[in-house]
Amino acid sequence: MENPIPKPVSEMWRPELVRLPEMTRARRAFRVFGHGLTKLVAAICMNVSTEGMENFPRKAGPEPLLVVINHLGDSDVPALISSLPFPPDALAKIELYDLPILGKLMDWYGVIWLHRGRPDKRALRAALDGLAEGRVIVIAPEGRYSLTGALEEGSNGAAFLAYKSGAAILPIAITGTENENVYGNIKRFRRARVHVRVGKMFKLAGQAQSGVRGGAGERQEVIAQGTRQIMESLAGLLPEKYRGAYS
Repeated sequence: MENPIPKPVSEMWRPELVRLPEMTRARRAFRVFGHGLTKLVAAICMNVSTEGMENFPRKAGPEPLLVVINHLGDSDVPALISSLPFPPDALAKIELYDLPILGKLMDWYGVIWLHRGRPDKRALRAALDGLAEGRVIVIAPEGRYSLTGALEEGSNGAAFLAYKSGAAILPIAITGTENENVYGNIKRFRRARVHVRVGKMFKLAGQAQSGVRGGAGERQEVIAQGTRQIMESLAGLLPEKYRGAYS
């Protein structure tokens, strides 16, 4: 299945912004505040139900964890974070940095800014450093909101991080967060029904702490297979109409 429009490539290049956020006392406090605020906003705007939350750890560490999600709309992150027991780390597109208010709030929270569609080694290094510290890091392998409302082809970043770090993967599928559904209901003073489904942790086939071995071609093939395994784990948590390229 071919995507109707190529995946986005970040036009802005701001490598000086890309880093693993330091967990200062101020940032920890802001994350606690932000977590509570997100729960409130989600409760006002959405009716979020959850499934499989017993599969999510009650606290971060000591083992690294890579959370992979599907990407439907603006409300994915509020729906997800409001459902979790603690605020995780996450990769976010660099374009959001310049948004009034939101960009500053995200930077205070501490995200790993990412230049999409470009070889962003600083972002990968920051994510690997975070995983080495035992952090929980969220990534959307599709790389953008789905243009079809169903799974698009996944990019290889999540699989690369998993192989390189040895981190376990936890798939979380979100439904009901399409912009037309959430914003349409808000306009009618109603809450959109959203569902967050947490799968079981797993590791990629042949995954080892030492990363991917073999020549360049072999490594690329292994990572591509890992990406498919990740996307199929998400598809298995989604209703048929959301599975798209992985039906």
